[in-house]
Amino acid sequence: MSFFGKLKNRLFKSSAKLDEGLDAIIEDGADAAPAVGPAPEPAPAPMPDAAPAPSSPAPAAPPPATAAPTAPIPASDSPPAAPDAARPGLLGRLLGRGAAEEAAPRRVLDDEMLESLEELLIATDMGVDTALRVTANIAEGRFGKRVSAREIKELLAAEIARIMEGVARPLPLYPSRPQVVLVVGVNGSGKTTTIGKLASQFRAAGKSVVIAAGDTFRAAAVEQLQVWGTRAGVPVLTAPEGSDPASLAFDALTRAQAEGADLLMIDTAGRLQNRADLMEELAKIVRVLRKKDPDAPHNTLLVLDATTGQNALNQVDTFRKMADVTGLVMTKLDGTAKGGVLVALADRFGLPIHAIGVGEQIDDLQPFDPEEFAAALTGLDTE
Repeated sequence: MSFFGKLKNRLFKSSAKLDEGLDAIIEDGADAAPAVGPAPEPAPAPMPDAAPAPSSPAPAAPPPATAAPTAPIPASDSPPAAPDAARPGLLGRLLGRGAAEEAAPRRVLDDEMLESLEELLIATDMGVDTALRVTANIAEGRFGKRVSAREIKELLAAEIARIMEGVARPLPLYPSRPQVVLVVGVNGSGKTTTIGKLASQFRAAGKSVVIAAGDTFRAAAVEQLQVWGTRAGVPVLTAPEGSDPASLAFDALTRAQAEGADLLMIDTAGRLQNRADLMEELAKIVRVLRKKDPDAPHNTLLVLDATTGQNALNQVDTFRKMADVTGLVMTKLDGTAKGGVLVALADRFGLPIHAIGVGEQIDDLQPFDPEEFAAALTGLDTE
């Protein structure tokens, strides 16, 4: 299954919420759909006790002996109606979809409907400002017109894709070696898994990668990175539990430079954005790296858990001040009904979104595609 197929299937919570909400909004204020044609008159019910009427004369059927051919009819001459009916062509599908859309319930796009649509988008964590902007753009030139749920869904997907088009960028690779990628985020956001997947993908693309297990306070994180390192053939540098992560980062950069590695990926301990001491420790890692390379880190990825909803906006705000975040990775989109938060992030901050994750497998982390995401989020059937 393609990643878009997985994304569409696994964003079912968000898309189902929008699907059901849009259908309800349209049906609440729907007017009667125009009749496609005259309704057939019902056939009269047979009289149960009526005597059979005498049959009228009918033309006599030709005798079987003279009507039947002497040889069986070849198979190629039989009518092919059944296969065509079972598998309609492209024109048939388009006509069928057009007829279904014509008969679908419609509602006038008015202030009441726009207000309901805004509330629905806010419920998916798109945020008040973004929801207002999206609905205003949808209404432009269409206010007062009758629309169906599918038309609203297509307009919504197009607007979401437009907002996110400018932030869909792959992780940039620079000529300088090693390129230092610092990965930050709060506890449980998926940093360790994201590093493992990215390292494996870069290694498969022919890049030499070194991982530094900078979360020296959590043994499970180090073990998890070592598993990914073994799987991808990437060395993982560790330090004793509780040791200074800034010191490990400095040593890892020294080794990566000596080995001529293409990338150095540094994991960090999960930090809550309201813990000033932990955030200062992160700032210390950045300062120490710049003693070795004034341009390091070249990329600072903030990994966000989609299930945190609007709290992701606060995390971006804080981490940008402490670690100069250059791009985002959004994980766990398969576990939330509020995938609209990614739209709010793009609209408010404009930071590059390098990848999104919808599962635990290595191919469940892929570059962000705004059109595919918009279609999956809205549940739009693009086939």
